[in-house]
Amino acid sequence: MTQQEPKEGQTNELEQGVTEIEDMETLKKILAEEKERAEGYLANWQRAQADFINYKRRSEQEKEEIGKFANGLFMLNLLPILDDLERALVSIPPKLAGFTWVEGISLIGRKFQASLEAQGLSQIEALGEPFDPNLHEAAIHGKGKEGIVIEELQKGYKLHDRVIRPAMVVVGNGEEEDKKEE
Repeated sequence: MTQQEPKEGQTNELEQGVTEIEDMETLKKILAEEKERAEGYLANWQRAQADFINYKRRSEQEKEEIGKFANGLFMLNLLPILDDLERALVSIPPKLAGFTWVEGISLIGRKFQASLEAQGLSQIEALGEPFDPNLHEAAIHGKGKEGIVIEELQKGYKLHDRVIRPAMVVVGNGEEEDKKEE
């Protein structure tokens, strides 16, 4: 029996060694799974962080845009007043042009326009330019060079880079203007 006891002890040690190896393999497998899960969490967190940064940037851009164009409707409502003032100043009879009150009204008109320009308002150039449907509204076709604005009926304006009122124009239709017979 003494001989069998060492064999039995060896078997227990062997079994214990095999169990430890199995436990280590199981632990390695569990560790690999946990590492994979942790990497997945890290990747998701990084994506969420990038999404948040993009959201924050877009939000700031939207706030900037809103601030830039918040006065757009107000300026659009002021444009007919500016038009009327310009028409009034152009139609002043030469007899009255030298009076100081006329010069005062002219100065008010220039200050009014300068304050609108300081807010980002700019006039759209139209006369002699090629017709651009993004900037111009064709009201009439007339005799003149085809596709070229030959007359401006109403000034157009941009607020920063956005058109708030297109210029109303007469566009040439390609017919030559009547030439004087000599």
